[in-house]
Amino acid sequence: MSLVHAAHGRSENTSAVHPTGESPAGGRRGIRRVVGAYAALAKPRVIELLLVTTIPAMFLAGREIPSPWLVLATLVGGTMAAGSANALNCVIDADIDKVMNRTRRRPLVRDSVPRRGALIFGLSLGLCSFAVLYLTVNLLAALLAVGTILFYIFVYTLGLKRRTPQNVVWGGAAGCMPVVIGWAAVEGTVQWPAFVMFGVIFFWTPPHTWALAMKYREDYERAGVPMLPVVATPLHVAKQIVVYSWVMVGWTLLLAPATSWLYASFAALAGAWFLFYAHRLFAAVRRGEQTRPMALFHRSNTYLMIVFVALAVDSAIGLPVLGLPF
Repeated sequence: MSLVHAAHGRSENTSAVHPTGESPAGGRRGIRRVVGAYAALAKPRVIELLLVTTIPAMFLAGREIPSPWLVLATLVGGTMAAGSANALNCVIDADIDKVMNRTRRRPLVRDSVPRRGALIFGLSLGLCSFAVLYLTVNLLAALLAVGTILFYIFVYTLGLKRRTPQNVVWGGAAGCMPVVIGWAAVEGTVQWPAFVMFGVIFFWTPPHTWALAMKYREDYERAGVPMLPVVATPLHVAKQIVVYSWVMVGWTLLLAPATSWLYASFAALAGAWFLFYAHRLFAAVRRGEQTRPMALFHRSNTYLMIVFVALAVDSAIGLPVLGLPF
């Protein structure tokens, strides 16, 4: 990696250039580039979405605002675990990333980070995540984090991604684990609401990912990744998006017995809003019109945020839960 060189002053004696030929400013910029490249391996924007779901799960577990220190420790350990899985994914999928326009700027493609360095970075983050969660949270949360990393690498990345159009359906289970880890961090065990939250994200993942894949279908086809939009007609993909969207919205309402009318209302309204746009995409595809699947992709992020923020607010306020009808 080339560094920016700059000489300051009017003579050699007053120059700020180091014996290596690097200026302090150039050295600092070089360090920032390296740090930024390693940070990019962890895919921080993906991690942000995972953290949005972890905190509400912790709120729901105790139906109150949990200890800030426990939240911080869980987020730090969870961030390390997600970063580890993402970095190791970049190592394994470097060949795919090179031929996809969407991923050509990733560090390993641009040789900003050596492959061995990325591997060590990913493994180190995984070990650190276990240590942080075990020492500051509990053993169950630590084991769940490690299990998530292993599932994402061996089941999704190495097992499913290049072999089946159902890759994101089953492989997406790794992205559902932060809510389970968050619940385990508070309770030291896993109970039924954690599995329901798991299901919400599980059924959310296909519409979210397939909308993205509709936009970048040629990318995935060129890389040899059999995403559903690559192997199926747009009409079939849009229909599957609608089906999974209905199941997802219905699944969010299963949390009603553990929450109050506040969460149930927001979940229903947000679900109706998202279903409207899912059906609109399907109708446009059926009529043969030009579609904007990325609009649904971005709305899916907003939808998930609304549902889980409502969950957190509902739990923090502590309104009486609806309970089971029997």
